[in-house]
Amino acid sequence: MKRFDLTETVTMRLNKALLLMLLAGLGAAPLAAQVFDGYDNEKPWPAHKVIGNIYFVGNEGLGSFLITTPEGHILINSDYEWTVPMIRSSVDKLGFRFTDVKVLLGSHAHADHMEGDALLKELTGARVMAMAEDVPLLEKLRPGGKPHPIDRVLHDGDQVKLGGVTLVAHLTPGHTKGCTTWTMKVQDGKTYDVVILGSIGVQQNPNNPGYIVDSQIAEDFVRGFKVLRSLPCDVFLAAHGRFYRLKDKYAKLGKGGPNPFLDHAGYLAHLDLQEKAFKARLEEQRARR
Repeated sequence: MKRFDLTETVTMRLNKALLLMLLAGLGAAPLAAQVFDGYDNEKPWPAHKVIGNIYFVGNEGLGSFLITTPEGHILINSDYEWTVPMIRSSVDKLGFRFTDVKVLLGSHAHADHMEGDALLKELTGARVMAMAEDVPLLEKLRPGGKPHPIDRVLHDGDQVKLGGVTLVAHLTPGHTKGCTTWTMKVQDGKTYDVVILGSIGVQQNPNNPGYIVDSQIAEDFVRGFKVLRSLPCDVFLAAHGRFYRLKDKYAKLGKGGPNPFLDHAGYLAHLDLQEKAFKARLEEQRARR
């Protein structure tokens, strides 16, 4: 009698699910191009070590991060459902097992960051955690009619712990009500403070040109910027590669000198840029009233 092998069984389920995605057309990229500031949300990007036990497993435009521990791994951002196979491939290329992902976190409740949660949970069994204020939006993310899984509802300041790693969830609202910025400390010769920014950008949605008319949204942005400016940051990462200049920094890896992802100045510059854009949009809308 053959002994039951859990790893083999999960791997078979993974391959079957990915095959079904391809047969259903879900494995193909959307027809409309998604290129923003020269970063393509459909283009694969090399998986790489960022610093310590933090690895990039996203694509050129979408930031997904694997945080490894002896007790399994944490993944931040599943991205679109059709990008889950990309993330799996990146994890495999780094020499880690996709099925060892135990915790799935997200940056905010938009399809390009958290639509793949249900599929990723199905394939790995990871516990899905999300900020309370984003739960209503997440419940509307139902690719293929699948309900969005949420195993733990988080609140501002909550900690997520696994294998000696502690991540802290910071509510940085504005882009969405529950937009979440993650912080942690990483060891790499010395201890560094890491910030994985959710987003603090004004939404450029052509179907919603009146965005930020709501005074509550404006207050959320003010709160979000205040929180972000209070966070210590040595390593700046984000839900979109363009936010932290992924391509420029990746090109410097292995070329000598300090780790290019150590970028406190770049973090502050991004906040300055986004806050200026927010204030300009707010003033523009006030002038039209």
